[in-house]
Amino acid sequence: MKWQDSQEIAWALYDLYPEIDPKSVRFTDMHAWICNLADFDDDPQKSNEKILEAILLHWLDEFQD
Repeated sequence: MKWQDSQEIAWALYDLYPEIDPKSVRFTDMHAWICNLADFDDDPQKSNEKILEAILLHWLDEFQD
């Protein structure tokens, strides 16, 4: 997975943390969790707030369903 795979990353986060409300997660924590995903293979420095927001919104959609 790369940073642009926001939907796939969101699914992975939801699978790992189904009980966590994404609205309560800090970007710094989410960034660390993403970088530690087994299938994640991108430069940690290439993320930014816009990318993290997109991932968070996809995760929130999963969480609310």
